Amino acid sequence: MKLIKTQLENIPEHLAIITDGNGRWATRRGLPRSIGHKVGARAIKTITEACANSGVKILTWYVFSIENWKRDKAEVDYLMNLFIKFIRDWREEIYRKGICFRHLGIKSGLPTELIDEIEITEEKTKYNNKMIVNIVLNYSGKAEIVNATHSIVRDVQMNKLRMDDINEITFNNYLYTAGQRDPDFLIRSSGEVRISNFLLWQLSKTQIYTTSVLWPDFTCEHLFEAFEKYKPFIEVYKG
Repeated sequence: MKLIKTQLENIPEHLAIITDGNGRWATRRGLPRSIGHKVGARAIKTITEACANSGVKILTWYVFSIENWKRDKAEVDYLMNLFIKFIRDWREEIYRKGICFRHLGIKSGLPTELIDEIEITEEKTKYNNKMIVNIVLNYSGKAEIVNATHSIVRDVQMNKLRMDDINEITFNNYLYTAGQRDPDFLIRSSGEVRISNFLLWQLSKTQIYTTSVLWPDFTCEHLFEAFEKYKPFIEVYKG
């Protein structure tokens, strides 16, 4: 059996982005951290449109982890209100552009108004097929794996699943990303080189790219620079 590596065009089918550096961006300018989050939200809209126009099929944004609840209460409250307004204002735009919106994470514990905006947007855009946009909000990679394990055990106990049927493919079907391919490429802004409890199962073979640019300063030019570094390949086995 011979392994052949075939180079592809450098646009990932599934792109994941960790939007890091909003607070530092604001602090360096003597501004409240909230301003950094507000500017960072605008950058998400800009980069989403660029990705859709470039041929990216799945775009996954990591915007709020379970660990982020430990931040100052005023900042967390601002973020929750920002997410509510962001999703509400963005809904018609992504609907018109054929983008399907999905939330990955735990809805329990989020403000009721935010849950409502998420569910309305998911329902309105569910038949769109130009691109999927995953908003990863109130999320933990470890918690996702534990939750998937609980669901598998429950289904085995209820005779919906046999022990012999449990494999990697089965496990994938119990994750938040069920039905989606794993990320091909991960971009993290602000110079950090950690994955921060993000898609721990799904990132096992993902190429990772980091940039020192703080997220609010991240532009389409930075996106295309990152794509130039993306070196995908298909593994094809021939006898």
